[in-house]
Amino acid sequence: QVQLVESGGGLVQAGGSLRLSCAASGRTFSMYAMGWFRQAPGKEREFVGAVVWSGGSPYYADSVKGRFTISRDNAKSTVYLQMNSLKPEDTAVYSCAASRKYYSFSSSYQGKEKYDYWGQGTQVTVSS
Repeated sequence: QVQLVESGGGLVQAGGSLRLSCAASGRTFSMYAMGWFRQAPGKEREFVGAVVWSGGSPYYADSVKGRFTISRDNAKSTVYLQMNSLKPEDTAVYSCAASRKYYSFSSSYQGKEKYDYWGQGTQVTVSS
């Protein structure tokens, strides 16, 4: 089993920044990739970005490309989501997820079905 705990959410004004963290524990050696998703009220959960643990560049949804950055600290089994230039439409519960499925590229991890473990989520609210 893998446990995921997100932190770093909060309230920020439009144009501001936040950094989310996702700390993994348990059988972390079984994970190949980490992803970030978000879900706004009344909407489906949507892909934000993903990164493969072994290396390579992260992949982002078009809606956040150029504003959000994913980084990882393998030694700490932690993935970060740096969110800059935040917009009110970025308001959502953000969740991280871990995948035990192997794909060569981060871009292959866009679907929710690719993930095996999920964190509880952290609220991000962007005021206008």
